Amino acid sequence: MRTIWIGLLSALTVAAGAIAPARAALSPDDKALVDKAAAYLESLNQDKGRFTQTDPHGNVSQGELYLKRPGMIRFQYDPPSRLVVVSDGKRVKVADPRLKTVNSYPLSATPLSVFLSQHIRLDRGVVVDQVIRTTYGFEIVAHQGKLRDGTLAMVFAEKPTMRLMEWTVQDAQGGRTRVQVPDLQPTQGLSDLLFRANAQAAGPESPGVAAR
Repeated sequence: MRTIWIGLLSALTVAAGAIAPARAALSPDDKALVDKAAAYLESLNQDKGRFTQTDPHGNVSQGELYLKRPGMIRFQYDPPSRLVVVSDGKRVKVADPRLKTVNSYPLSATPLSVFLSQHIRLDRGVVVDQVIRTTYGFEIVAHQGKLRDGTLAMVFAEKPTMRLMEWTVQDAQGGRTRVQVPDLQPTQGLSDLLFRANAQAAGPESPGVAAR
């Protein structure tokens, strides 16, 4: 179960850094799209939506994603997992109701610190390899550091509006973890209580979630 959330956090780490100013040469048009992706990620405020995660073995897990920048995020996995990963702005907690365990980590020591910062840092040593135009937007392919020990592909839609659709992380062994967020939408009224590990499963009727 631990590998589920590690894969997800790893994806977010590269996602936040993948749009760093590239050391590889980019055309002015490519750089403009990279800058556009950076501005979009920093513009996220309160958002929610479904996510679908496919691990390197083809196992699929789904759940609800809640985001309240800066600092807070919640991944609520559907049954039978019921795993909850939350950041309250200071610590990331991983709660497994089936094992009755809660593991806690400083936010600053996790990849989420980059993604959840008030101002997203784009100088994390990530190189943009390709910017690929698609029918509805573009895809950014990047790798981290000087060694090509893994890659990330982020897919953004521009039509009808700018949004992140999915990201895929490929590790050094060729394993691919894909996270799809096709319906991530702005919301409001997310209570800080929602971003505690002992909060109840989130949903439209939950006290911490205002109806849209």
